[in-house]
Amino acid sequence: MSATSPTSDVPLRIIIADDQASVREGLVLLLDALPDIEVVGAAADGEQALALVAAHDPDAILLDLHMPVLDGIGATRRLASEHPEVAVVVLTTYADDATVLDALRAGARSYLTKDADRLDIARALQAAARGLSVLGPQVQAALLAATTSAGPAVPPGQALPPRQAVPPGPGQLAPELGLTRPPATPPDGLTQREAEILALIANGLTNTEIAARLFLSNHTVKTHISRIFAKTGSRDRAAAIGYAHRHNIG
Repeated sequence: MSATSPTSDVPLRIIIADDQASVREGLVLLLDALPDIEVVGAAADGEQALALVAAHDPDAILLDLHMPVLDGIGATRRLASEHPEVAVVVLTTYADDATVLDALRAGARSYLTKDADRLDIARALQAAARGLSVLGPQVQAALLAATTSAGPAVPPGQALPPRQAVPPGPGQLAPELGLTRPPATPPDGLTQREAEILALIANGLTNTEIAARLFLSNHTVKTHISRIFAKTGSRDRAAAIGYAHRHNIG
């Protein structure tokens, strides 16, 4: 769990990752000057970003997608798996539908383009740390264009619809829990941990019970559940349970 929780009294602790030194240094200066933001590290690639997250345990990370060594999509997947409590906010030049969808499915909480001003960026970081999603205008337009041909449009602020599900194989019994394990390859970009938590939700466990069962903090469980809702297109717990039953999870 992050060392601090974002409140009105405690600055939000963030890391900035961008391979362009001028952009990275400019963002550090702009955001660190705000009273409710503290920049605790700056990275030039995805691997450096992961190392800084492990060292500083920030609340959020502002991440470019096109970086050397490990790109932003790969870094986001690693962060979602290894540091799910850290909110990922993408800030990049690219807003095509494939890039946006890839980033959100990898685990990004919010997505802005680099024409956003520092107050928009700060608001997106604060919102993401609270479990909310913020999408820039160009990003919303890209998502609407992408979903128009594939299904209902996505109004701003609502979760993405799920991708076409891949039928899972039969679940394997987990005797120690008395539950069914999630499929080996969970659908719609769910990580194994997210599928595991979804299975526990489907079996009626509360957030507190899930946290105790998996030895996680309540904050981490809430972060996972927020991402589960986004990836499965679920508005609430009941919808997520229905999704789990349809995909033989739990």
